[in-house]
Amino acid sequence: MTKKEIKDDLLEQLEAQGKYQNYYLDLIEDYMKYYDLKRKCQRDIKEKGLRYEVVSGNGFKSEKPNESVQNLMKITTTMLKILDELGLQNPINTSDNSDDDYY
Repeated sequence: MTKKEIKDDLLEQLEAQGKYQNYYLDLIEDYMKYYDLKRKCQRDIKEKGLRYEVVSGNGFKSEKPNESVQNLMKITTTMLKILDELGLQNPINTSDNSDDDYY
């Protein structure tokens, strides 16, 4: 599902509820900005993993936790709060029939 499809789905849900005010449209824009941040965190985790190696100024190697993991959890929580505030549901991905998406 593309970003545009997600936004369109959320806007359709708003329209079905008769919510046309700018307040709601602004929340959708916020949701989409968080969507972009979520994707960036996911890419960073995929590239670096949960932990990654760093070299300190004095040449010692150590591992650091990837901050994107914590940020991803916070971003997801915020996105769910926005949907709750709007009274909307998560868009359902109908193009992917993967069993992993269905619990």
